[in-house]
Formats: sequence, structure tokens, C-alpha cells
Amino acid sequence: MKKVLVHILLILQNVWPGSTTFSELNNSDPKFSGPINNVTVPVGRDALLTCIVHDLVSYKVAWLRVDTQTILSIQNHVITKNHRIGISHTEHRIWQLRIRDVHESDRGWYMCQINTDPMKSQMGYLDVVVPPDIVDYQTSQDVVRASGQNVTLTCTATGVPLPTITWRREENTPMPMLLPAMSEDDNDNELQPKEIYSVESQNLTLWQLQRGHMGAYLCIASNGVPPTVSKRIMLVVNFAPTIWTRYDTIYVGVGQKLTLECITESQPASINFWLKNKELLQGGSYDSLIVGHVHRIVMRITLRPLTKHDFGEYKCIAKNALGETERSITLHHKAKKHVQHSHQTSSRDNQFIVIEGYKDSYNQESIPIHNSQFLCPHNGIKNISTNRIYQVYM
Repeated sequence: MKKVLVHILLILQNVWPGSTTFSELNNSDPKFSGPINNVTVPVGRDALLTCIVHDLVSYKVAWLRVDTQTILSIQNHVITKNHRIGISHTEHRIWQLRIRDVHESDRGWYMCQINTDPMKSQMGYLDVVVPPDIVDYQTSQDVVRASGQNVTLTCTATGVPLPTITWRREENTPMPMLLPAMSEDDNDNELQPKEIYSVESQNLTLWQLQRGHMGAYLCIASNGVPPTVSKRIMLVVNFAPTIWTRYDTIYVGVGQKLTLECITESQPASINFWLKNKELLQGGSYDSLIVGHVHRIVMRITLRPLTKHDFGEYKCIAKNALGETERSITLHHKAKKHVQHSHQTSSRDNQFIVIEGYKDSYNQESIPIHNSQFLCPHNGIKNISTNRIYQVYM
């Protein structure tokens, strides 16, 4: 730094106009009233460095860029060819160097000098801060993994100062994570489930993925310089189909019409079908929708048991690339002539519904054993009532 300053002084002595007389040098003593305050500005804004001088008289003030040994201005004249540099003063006392549309390359030390002998000078530092920016090609894109696998999401951001990376789930829902147990007695580093709402790290690792991990993750980069930026990364977890029904056993009279229903969820979409005694049943309806990248299918089939063969076990089956799942609904015969009603009984291990009615197969109305609004097994207790059917689902 000393060598640079000496070199700058020599340059100034060669280019500085010699308008100051010897008597003026002896009769006046210009001085700085205070240090140049360091300035911090975001890139793209204007920077203003201020140098306050007393008793300047006929002496002159110059601004220099220290690291490049560049003379920026002498008195009222801009020397540099940089069109973003400007100079102004108030009563030859307050001298201001203005840099418009600041670039990162403008960061550094700036010197204010008076052409005394020896020359007087002071320096101020211009710091240029840069808002965060996520580097897309170094940041994870949307990703698909199978259940049970691990995944690491990566987020890279630039900025000055270096941004902090924070991971959150969309809508600020908790992240189910497996973390090492914190107990001192646990020496095997067993992973235990924890619910965490944010993680501060460039990388986010999720272990032993389950369908609960599926969703959008936000990589948020911030460094105190607005604006904060984020990127949305979608994690899709493929899993084998799951099936549930609201009843396992049905008692129904001969000739009575009813509809069986199973609800499946999977990712990717499953192939669904009904079996009876290992034979594929034709017909039925398969209503599908996608909820949060999960394929949900409500499968129904309508029956009218007339013979002994029509009673027995019916299987609803769903399969995709990750596995196959099935559930059974058993249909039993129940005969009763003069009363027409139904009721359902449930226990810890199974549940069944009894549908009783007239044996007249021609005038009998269809008794639907389903509810089109029932789409999730975790909705708690449902109480659905029709003209003659009362059902309670566990």
C-alpha cells in the first residue's frame, strides 16, 4: 500500500497544475475536518464519497482510485474517461465523488488528496453488496424417487455477502426427517423421526422416503440485501398402491342389488380390477383424480346375487411398478321376508353390514353400499343415512 501511495503522489506531482505560490503554501494550512466515511451500497445504485476540507484557499483537491492508481478528478475536472464518475463541491469545502450505477468492480479504496507539500490525503472504502441469486444449473430440479430411497436436494446461490440457504416446505408444513438420536446412552446413532420446519444448509438430505415426504420444497437464499429469492423444487415419491374399504363383510338377501366400493391411492397410477374366484369381473366404474401427485381411484361394481355362486369373496386389486395390493369383501346370504332395513356391526378386527329385505328380485330397489364423498380413510367417523340404510364407518 505504501508503494502504491508513493507512486500516486509522484503521478500527481507531475500532472498537478502549479498554481499555488510559495507564499500561499507558507501562509495557509489546509486540513481535513474529519475522515471519509466508508460507504456500502447495493450494486446498481449510486455511491457518494464525501471529503471535507478547511482553509483550502488556492490549493486543489483530487480524487483517486487507490488499487488501480487512477486519477479520477482534480478540482472541478473529471480526469477519468469513466462516464459514471462525477465531482461536485460546496463552497470549495465539501468535495463529493459520485459514482453512478455502481458495479461490483467499483469496490475498493478511494483517496481524497490536497496538493500541499508534502501532500495530505485520506481514504474511504466503498463496499458494493449484491442481492442473492440462485444458480439454477447448480441447484436441484424436480426429482422423483421410490419410497425407501434417500434423496439430497442442493441449492447454490451467489451474492455479496454470501447468502444463507434455508429450506422450507411449501405452506410451511413440517418436514418429516430422520435424525440421529440425541441421547448420550445411544451409541449406535439410530435414526429417529423428527418434525422440523426449516433447515439452514446448502444441502437437504431426506432419508428413507415415504409418501409423507412428497410435496414442494423451497430453497430460500438471503443475505440481508433485498430481495430474498427462492426456488420451488417438487419431490415426487413413488409408492405401491394402498387400498381401503369401509366394510369387510356384507349380509344381503337373494336378488337384492348392491354396489361394492374400494378406494386406492398410488404413485404412479395403478391398474385396478375386481376378481371373484380368480376370475376377472367385467364392468364396474373407476373414477380417478390426482391429489398432490397421488393417483386416487374409487372403484365400484354393482351386483345382484341370485345364486350361491354369486355369494362369497370379492377382491379389489390395484397394482403398479412398485407392487400389488388387494382387499377382500365377503358377501353372505341373509334371508328375511317381512322387514326391510340394514345395520352394520364392527369390531377391532373386522366390520360387516347386514342388508335385509324382501326376496322379490323384480321390485327391489338398489341398496348402494358406498358414498361418493368418502375419499379418505382418515376423515374420522362418518354417519351416512338414506331411506333405509344407516352406516357408521370406523
